[in-house]
Amino acid sequence: MLTPASALSQQALPDADHTAARRVAVASALGTTVEYYDFTLYATTAALVFDHVFFPSVNDAVGTLAAFSTFFVGYLARPLGGVVFGHFGDRLGRKTVLVTTLLLMGLGTFCIGLLPSYGTIGIAAPVLLVLIRLIQGLGMGGEYGGGVLMALEYAPRERQGLYTSLVHIGTPAGVLLPVGLVSVLSATMSESAFDAWGWRVPFLASIVLVGLGMYLRVTVSESPEFRRLRAEREVTKIPLRGLADGHLASVGCSVIAKIAESGLFNVYYVVALAYATDELGVDKQPVLIAILIACALECLTLPLFGMVSDRVGRRLVYVAGAVFQALLIVPFFLLVQTRDPVLITLAMTLGLAVGHGAMYGAQGALFANLYPVALRYTGLSVSQQVGATLGGGLSPLAGTALITAFDGRPTGVCLYAIGVVLLSGACALALRRGDHRPLRRRPGGAPATDARTAAE
Repeated sequence: MLTPASALSQQALPDADHTAARRVAVASALGTTVEYYDFTLYATTAALVFDHVFFPSVNDAVGTLAAFSTFFVGYLARPLGGVVFGHFGDRLGRKTVLVTTLLLMGLGTFCIGLLPSYGTIGIAAPVLLVLIRLIQGLGMGGEYGGGVLMALEYAPRERQGLYTSLVHIGTPAGVLLPVGLVSVLSATMSESAFDAWGWRVPFLASIVLVGLGMYLRVTVSESPEFRRLRAEREVTKIPLRGLADGHLASVGCSVIAKIAESGLFNVYYVVALAYATDELGVDKQPVLIAILIACALECLTLPLFGMVSDRVGRRLVYVAGAVFQALLIVPFFLLVQTRDPVLITLAMTLGLAVGHGAMYGAQGALFANLYPVALRYTGLSVSQQVGATLGGGLSPLAGTALITAFDGRPTGVCLYAIGVVLLSGACALALRRGDHRPLRRRPGGAPATDARTAAE
């Protein structure tokens, strides 16, 4: 019989080692940084140069759509990676899988930096690009779940929101680093030099992050909850079957709840970047700087929202972030349309650091606690990767197509975003099992039992 997540947490971590938990959170955050460095760098260069590097035989609009299509290919492989690596993460342990997925992600990015252009090897260039993206997608599908679970399963249960949100800092940091590099290179190089070879530098530089991430990953121990699970011989032979037998409702609701968080992130970043530079004629430099500032601020707001979720409940914070984004999306594009760098920065900050930060800060602990430990890697990976594919993978394609369909206006994107956010927020309300109320204290100051919902 599978031990409920909250009960096993009480057994495994009666006196949590905060130093070990922080070290694991840092190692997991660095892995997430590599993960999003890879995907964000691709998204940035796809919006700026890939249309003529790998798809030069078509016009600019079609070339951008083709570049974003290869971006989506990486997302298509993520659910499969989540199932495959989730299975081994629940069978063999979190640590082994995390080392493998980090290598797949990092080496794939390095190889893109070496990939010849269409002008050099013809159709083989985009074909190889798609193959690399598929491999990266497989790795990314298994990366996220393991990183979050290592932090969650080391953390004291009353601070799981905070520690998992620290892992999520890797997402804006994974945007900050490549966008910063691209900004510096594009500002200091001629456009022809950047298009010819400058865009490759950030891809090749990723090997430094991979090396550091590997060092940290191999020096941390397996999570205490999984060690206890293995010692008690409660490891499940086929986690996916266990997930299908009793947790389909949690998977379905969390997948839909994920769509808005992942999708709106790429609307603010990828779609808005392409819209501002292609449709409004704004120079890419101030837009990239705006994104940099917003991502730097989100690195600060994520742990704040994580702490708030530990105090007031994860569903409340998650749904509040969804409602905020539904109200923000129209003003967001109005601010971008001013072409004023300060107002564009304000728009990006509200979208990324506040709206997305609220949902993402609460998400790790909310989704992970939906599942018992023996199924947790598979459950969290499937929820995350299917939702990310439908949200973040489709939103650049949908946003670009809608802007084209509405003659260069963002009306369609706003309607799309509002609909997705409202649907995700409604599904998040159903995730009672993953929610949490703060530990109640007895009169003497000793902690009482965890006041989670009875369903958990």
